[in-house]
Amino acid sequence: MTAENVVDSFLGPRSLLDAGPLQFPRRVERLLWHANFTDVAVIDGPGDEGGDVLARRRGELWVFQCKWKRRGVVGADAIDEVDRARQHYRAHQAVAVTNSRFSPDARRRVDVLGRVSPTIHLWEGGHLARSFQAIQSRFGRVVPRSYQAEALWALGKDLDSSGRALLILATGLGKTVVGGEVIDAHLRQHAGDQVLVTAHAKELVQQLERALWRHLPKEVPTRLLTGDTRPDDLSGVTCATVGSALSAARFGYRPALVMVDEAHHVGNDGQYEELLNLLGSSKQFGVTATPWRGDSHDISHQFGPPSFTLGIEEGMRRGYLAQVDYRLFVDNVDWDVVRSASEHEYGLADLNARLFLPQRDEAVRDELAAAWAVTANPRAIVFCRTVEHAERLAELLRRTPLWSGALAVHAGLPKRERQRRLLAFRSGEVPILTSVDILNEGVDVPDVNILCFARVTHSRRIFVQQLGRGLRLREGKQRVTVLDFVSDLRRIAAALNIKRSLEADGDVETLDQVAPSRIEFNDQRVATLMDEWIKDAASLETAFDEHRLQFPSPLAAPE
Repeated sequence: MTAENVVDSFLGPRSLLDAGPLQFPRRVERLLWHANFTDVAVIDGPGDEGGDVLARRRGELWVFQCKWKRRGVVGADAIDEVDRARQHYRAHQAVAVTNSRFSPDARRRVDVLGRVSPTIHLWEGGHLARSFQAIQSRFGRVVPRSYQAEALWALGKDLDSSGRALLILATGLGKTVVGGEVIDAHLRQHAGDQVLVTAHAKELVQQLERALWRHLPKEVPTRLLTGDTRPDDLSGVTCATVGSALSAARFGYRPALVMVDEAHHVGNDGQYEELLNLLGSSKQFGVTATPWRGDSHDISHQFGPPSFTLGIEEGMRRGYLAQVDYRLFVDNVDWDVVRSASEHEYGLADLNARLFLPQRDEAVRDELAAAWAVTANPRAIVFCRTVEHAERLAELLRRTPLWSGALAVHAGLPKRERQRRLLAFRSGEVPILTSVDILNEGVDVPDVNILCFARVTHSRRIFVQQLGRGLRLREGKQRVTVLDFVSDLRRIAAALNIKRSLEADGDVETLDQVAPSRIEFNDQRVATLMDEWIKDAASLETAFDEHRLQFPSPLAAPE
């Protein structure tokens, strides 16, 4: 690769011009990671108060205003914007950055403001190109864990032999780490190849691009291909939604390697099938934490049998996931009374969708308070069934002084507001979130140490995804408390299956001596009944999702 191409592959003039206004802040974000900044976050959008990127370096908070120009120079307005952002975010340093140049008026404005406050830094296109030469080739050193190294070897072997591979790795065990290392290994051998990483949702694709940066040298460009961003150049690694990837493939885009994230979304018809068929000559591998679907489709038809599998139970037994204190609370609601009292004869199936029981939510709150009181540095997520239920429960929690800052996060909120609430939760400003599915996939919240299931779900996939939100380890965290207000047999079956797996004998690798996970019912008589009733928990929990299995009515305790 020539010196000119090296510069242009990431922060050179042609690359920055192709980025456009939406992707330019992401190029700046990647530069900051390479330059040893931490906690880098793009905050661009309505209500950003003049800031596009926040980052920390050597204990100081930096705010960046990014101005992309196809032609012309950047004026003094950009300086006023970043000055406003500096005051709003209380940043120590402020930077206006552009792929173009700053006008004389902009420079004079910097001088005027510098008389009463710290100087605003100006980064121009030429500055960015020179920065590219100075930054380290990789901003992170990835040392795979032992099972990740096994997975890398297995995926590489299958890709070389058949061109297809499948990784099943529980949430928190690093499936994106393994995927990133597979891509890096391929590009080490085939430096000029194009690579496609695709997923079903735009937000997930954006997170994937960020996650892959630490696995790639700076010479490998990355970009987004979505309905919002359509770059002309698809060299290096392209992270795309499946629809946008399909459009590119129809026009002749033929990457050498394809990674499908959240591969359980691949069906036997639709966009994924057409995309993977068009790219049939490409090497393809899928990664997922939850391979189960709501129909009979088997994703191994696309990717072959799993190359490597490591589930929640073994991850906990090996010490790579947080240990679980799991309590199942069986409803003591008399559903016959509820049905007769309801004007519409609503029952269990309508709970928290069209039927709301305040006393049940109050019971959830009380148990949550008890767990909160005995948990060090508590941070909680409460999973709800509907937007209305999430908002109702957040309001109920805010009435308690412990959780006056409780917020709901769901798809009904504007994207900017969802982002703001998640950032506030990560920073500790908000101690507890109620959520509807928005946190199921692709969201890393490692500080969570209390999970509460206040919803009814008949989907094993959703259950495991939501449980996985609390399993990721961090410094000082070893355990997660799970409060599960169950209402169907399948959930009990899944929990009992995890319990049996954890109690099974056998030689397993362990990192250190850790206390075992506990899975128990609030009513041990019910636990005994369930253990006898559910003879094959594994079979029951993997039944098709459309089969809704619930408690018989009435539920009698054993004599």
